[in-house]
Amino acid sequence: AGICDYRTSLQAYQSHSEGNQIGNIVFEKKLCYNHTTYGYSAIFFAYTAEMNRYILHLRRNQMSMVIESFCPEDTFALGQKIGELVKPGTVISLVGDLGVGKTVFTQGLAKGLRITEPVNSPTFTIVQVYDGGRLPFYHFDVYRIGDIEEMDEIGYEDYFYGEGVCLIEWADLIRELLPEHTGRIVIEKDLEKGFDYRRITLEGIDELEA
Repeated sequence: AGICDYRTSLQAYQSHSEGNQIGNIVFEKKLCYNHTTYGYSAIFFAYTAEMNRYILHLRRNQMSMVIESFCPEDTFALGQKIGELVKPGTVISLVGDLGVGKTVFTQGLAKGLRITEPVNSPTFTIVQVYDGGRLPFYHFDVYRIGDIEEMDEIGYEDYFYGEGVCLIEWADLIRELLPEHTGRIVIEKDLEKGFDYRRITLEGIDELEA
């Protein structure tokens, strides 16, 4: 897999950028040369004022990005940008320990989908449905699922293979049910870099529209 440095790419592909900013995070779409496939790929870069680079791994049909968040507002902004760009039929697995910021990210994604009603983790139900945005949003929390057959009872296939956007917390518990092209977002703490610091890894989140 090739690795792109943000600063090098910025100099080489400055003419291809389409940038904008939400909160502290700046997003830019650039053409980046992939030495594995010998072609250019459209890549979304994100950085904050405190951060001048992140590592981008290019794989055959998938990209993995590591983005640093320095405050809850950064995490919210990243979710919002993904919500603005995500396409119908997208399924995303959201992974992270309790208190890491999954709800903040989800609220940002919902805002990007133009959902105005309050969004919280569906603690006492498997799925919470939001229909008021530009796309239907299905927020799953399967942490307390007792039997995988409970997913059949709620008709999970209608959500997973529909025209909305699915975000699934604790999706590893139902791994065998996930669609083949499920994206994955992992939020992790690193207390050595600060109490509010989060390392957010995006895997397979390549079905985005500018």
